Amino acid sequence: MTFSYVFAADRTPFGRFGGALSGLRPDDLAAAVLTSVFAKVPALDPAAVGDVVWGCANQAGEDNRNVGRMAGLLAGLPTSVAAVTVNRLCGSSLDAVIAASRTLETGDAEVVVAGGVESMSRAPWVLPKPERAFPAGNTTAYSTTLGWRLVNDRMPAAWTVSLGEANEALGARLGISRERQDAFAARSHRLAHQAWTDGFYAELVTAVPGTTLHRDECIRVDSTPDSLAELRSVFRTGGTITAGNASPLNDGASAVVLGTERAADVIGTTPIARIAGRGVHALDPQDFGIAPVEAAEKALKRAGIGWGEVDAIELNEAFAVQAIACVDAWGVDPDLVNARGGAIALGHPLGASGGRVLATLAERLRTANQRWGVAAICIGVGQGLAVVLENVS
Repeated sequence: MTFSYVFAADRTPFGRFGGALSGLRPDDLAAAVLTSVFAKVPALDPAAVGDVVWGCANQAGEDNRNVGRMAGLLAGLPTSVAAVTVNRLCGSSLDAVIAASRTLETGDAEVVVAGGVESMSRAPWVLPKPERAFPAGNTTAYSTTLGWRLVNDRMPAAWTVSLGEANEALGARLGISRERQDAFAARSHRLAHQAWTDGFYAELVTAVPGTTLHRDECIRVDSTPDSLAELRSVFRTGGTITAGNASPLNDGASAVVLGTERAADVIGTTPIARIAGRGVHALDPQDFGIAPVEAAEKALKRAGIGWGEVDAIELNEAFAVQAIACVDAWGVDPDLVNARGGAIALGHPLGASGGRVLATLAERLRTANQRWGVAAICIGVGQGLAVVLENVS
């Protein structure tokens, strides 16, 4: 049986909306991380890569027209190296890894590069075409940065509420307090800052040439439950979700080199982790925040293990409330989750986040000499993805 393995991973620092990376096109961000991840495996001839599978959520501006292929060309990969761009919204780069692993396990390639990119700063406004020629009235421009746009009238209204409103409803239904959410968010910032201070991210993050950003831009060292409690709710009057206990808008890219065990000689290094299980789950669109619950259960079942054997969990923190809901449902020790900070602090550039959580998980397992880990992510419109990694370093 052929297995797929993670051999190397890298990402850019994640920049804040309108921040240090906002001047860079998303295809240039993607090209930069492809260049940096190949630098980690210098023995690998890029011509030996069977495919590039790239994630991107918005794809409405400079990231249109197969940004994965554009990035490969801009990075100087041989024109013979094919590329495809996949879109599963926030899960796009984790889905790219999953697709790459299947390509390897079916024998269609020995080496595949997966990853993703998002520039939420540069996501454009879009205009619908008029229904008739020469309209005299005004029209509405829709921001493509985040959330629904140009909604089909046939969609039930309950499905198309904002991401924040959907999670306000989730928190109310499950009784997850504002205090728990703010404490979770403060922990994310504290652990992310400590991880950077300890050098944990030194080998996982490479600055983009020509920029001065060397660390994730949204980490707030001074965040505490008390300071977060002073922020007003954003989506509901008297609600629990604020700008402080939800992930920010970000720019960034991530990349992962995957291969079969036979590819070790071609790549020039030994593998770090094995892709042991994969899971996807879907439910009502407004309940997307808890979709990782069943996605992870499916991935664990396919890996042949249970939660009692899991040493580390990386769960993308789209909102503190949905992350808490997933952790509660799994019944795991919260200390196993995002021990090096999460998306509330590190950032969530939609199409790049899946690659980040997977790479962080692999590095946590490697540095702690632990065996099993789960990477999971919630996805708008009611989906979730999860991957089980086995440390083989």
